[in-house]
Amino acid sequence: MTAPDSPEPRPRISRRAALISGGSLLGLAAVGTTVAITSQSQNPADTSPTGPFGAHQAGIATPETPQRHGLLTVFDFADLTAPDFGAELQRSLAAMTAAIVERTSRDDAGDLTISVGLGPLALRAVRAELPEATELPVFLDDEQIPPHLRGGDLLISVYCSNSAVLQSTTDRVVRDIAGLQARWLQRGKRGPGTGTIARNPLGHKDGIIVPRSEAELDENVWIASGPLAGGTVCVVRRVRLRVHDFSALSIASQGQIIGRNKTDGSPLSGGGPDDEVDLTAKAPTGDLLVGAHAHARAAHPSFTGSALMLRRGYAFDNGEATLSDGSVVDDSGLLFICFQRDLDSFVKTQLRLDELDDLRAYMTVTASASFVMLPGFQPDSTLGAGLFS
Repeated sequence: MTAPDSPEPRPRISRRAALISGGSLLGLAAVGTTVAITSQSQNPADTSPTGPFGAHQAGIATPETPQRHGLLTVFDFADLTAPDFGAELQRSLAAMTAAIVERTSRDDAGDLTISVGLGPLALRAVRAELPEATELPVFLDDEQIPPHLRGGDLLISVYCSNSAVLQSTTDRVVRDIAGLQARWLQRGKRGPGTGTIARNPLGHKDGIIVPRSEAELDENVWIASGPLAGGTVCVVRRVRLRVHDFSALSIASQGQIIGRNKTDGSPLSGGGPDDEVDLTAKAPTGDLLVGAHAHARAAHPSFTGSALMLRRGYAFDNGEATLSDGSVVDDSGLLFICFQRDLDSFVKTQLRLDELDDLRAYMTVTASASFVMLPGFQPDSTLGAGLFS
């Protein structure tokens, strides 16, 4: 099934790591992931298959180094208000589970991962009392996003080193789901890197400060209790970037906007590439080394009390796009994908970025959604089983 970029929109109720220090492009916000993981890899270069069973879906924290290619597809269910929607959803999740096991267990699966997330309206239709059934707010400048590119009921995220299998895998996962309507999709590609760190489309290193150990993932990423325990909240923001305009700036000016050096990713406040930004550091003149409106400062969790977010973004390039005023732009940028224990971690940070981030001048959000990536499953269970018990 191929998702058009402009299906007939249906009404939506509009109402979202804590990007730590340095160049994480949280403001460029954007998605989902794959099925069950066995354990957090200790090898930052590990891209081996994780298998379909475990406490968490694969493709979120495993493999630790994300695959080079990804395809995110957002769907709507036929009717969330149908009296039998809960039963239909349970049957759909069982069918998707079987398809995931089939695809990821093949001898040629390689590092393929498939993840499934439910949107807040779909969750609300089944378990309205769940705190995770909260919708993503409409942030500054989000009103210009077409309705069909905001929200969604179902996210299927497929990642693999072999880009040729992405679409066929997505088609197989949703093949037996009646009445499903494609909302939007986006292919993405990551540059070379180790762990979550890779250069984003602006040429700066991204994903530097994220939760890495199992203890940090438990504290910041995985939902701790309830029917969704072991799952996580995913925010997806597709961000068109003015790469040419940003690249025309001097290297020093780029670093000042981000808060880190472009060459190696080290913070302007000093230290190595993996170090956090020191927001108190000053030059001999008394000026802050990391400026008042630098992205790294605006996104720092010390100002919002937010937790760490796990970021696994992908670059995208859709060629040229014609805007409503007839102008033609380069439709490329960052598919920002982050995972956190609760939606509020993202919301607080994004609200601050809307107010203070100088990087906003170089980006336009073109799609936005949040989902709960369901907990993993075992051989004798299915995705989302806890929602119906």
